[in-house]
Amino acid sequence: MPTPSDPKIASSLQPGTGERIELMQTLVRIVEAGSLSAAAAQLGTSQPTISRRLQQLERALGLRLLQRTTHTMRLTQDGERCYERARELLAAWARFESELKGAREEPEGVLRVIVPHAFGQDRLIAPLARYLQQHAGMAVEWLLHDDRAIHDYIAAGVDCAIQVGVVTDPGLVALPLAEVPRIVVAAPSLLGDGMPPQEPAELAALPWLALRTYYRTEVELTHGVSGKQKRFAIQPRFSTDSLYALRSAAIQGVGVAIGSRWMMAPALARGELVQLAPAWQAAPLPVSLVYPYARFYPARLRRFIELIRSEASTLFGEMPGADDV
Repeated sequence: MPTPSDPKIASSLQPGTGERIELMQTLVRIVEAGSLSAAAAQLGTSQPTISRRLQQLERALGLRLLQRTTHTMRLTQDGERCYERARELLAAWARFESELKGAREEPEGVLRVIVPHAFGQDRLIAPLARYLQQHAGMAVEWLLHDDRAIHDYIAAGVDCAIQVGVVTDPGLVALPLAEVPRIVVAAPSLLGDGMPPQEPAELAALPWLALRTYYRTEVELTHGVSGKQKRFAIQPRFSTDSLYALRSAAIQGVGVAIGSRWMMAPALARGELVQLAPAWQAAPLPVSLVYPYARFYPARLRRFIELIRSEASTLFGEMPGADDV
C-alpha cells in the first residue's frame, strides 16, 4: 500500500494503524460533510464521538487540524495538508481492502435499485440490459418510485437509487450524474389562434398542470441570458406525481406544464406540444446515484455504479434532434 509523503502522518501510522485509519476517516468525513453533526449522521455515531476522534487525531499528530467557533469551522494549514494526505491514504486502503475481499470477483445475486418512473421505464433500460448481459450471475429488482424521501435503504434491502432532485439525506453517498433541463410546454389547441406566450406574465393567466414532486401552486422561471427570475402563483386544473401523465394531459390541451426537456422533445417534434416562453426555463434538476455509506461495497453494486457513471452523459443527455440545452 502506498505510504503518504507527509512524514508526520506516515510516522503516526506505525503503531495502531487500524485505529488511526478510523481517525483519518473521521477527519475526511467532517470536512466533506461540513460539520461534526453531519459527519456523525453519515458515520452512524454521535457528535461527541466524532469530536473525541478528532481530538485523538490532533494529539497523535501534534497538530491543530480544525479551527472551530460557534458558527464556523475551517481547516488550519496543517489540517488542509492532513486532509489531502488522508484522502490519498484512505483511497489506497480501500483499494487494498477491496482486493483482499474480492474486488475482482464476478458479481452474483440480486441487485435492488430504486429508479424514477420516467427514467426507469425509458432511458435506463438499455444500460440495465447491458449490466445483465455482462454479469450472467446477476438478477435485478427494478423498483419504480418517484418519492425523493426514500426510506431506510438497509432495512429495505435496497442497494442504490437514481434520484432526481437535491439529495438531502446526510447518510447517503450522492454521485452527481447530470442536470436535466426543464421547459414550459402546452398543446397548440390550448393557445387557440394566438401567438405562444413569450413572457412569464402571459403564462400566469393560462390553465396549469402541476407535477407534485417538483411544483404545486407556484412556478419560478429564470431567463436564460440575463439570469432574471420571475415567480408567480398557479391554480392547477390537474395535479399528478407522474411525468408521463403530465405529458399526456398537456398533449390533450388540459393545461400548461413544466417538464424535462428530454421527455417533451418527441411531442414537440411531432407538433403535439409547443414550447412557451422559450427564453425562460425552470431550474434544471440534478440527477444523482445514491447509496448508503459503508466500509465495503459488494461487486454487484460497484459494477452497476461503474456502468451508470460511464454512460451518464448519454443516458441523461438530450434526445436526438432536441434543441441545445
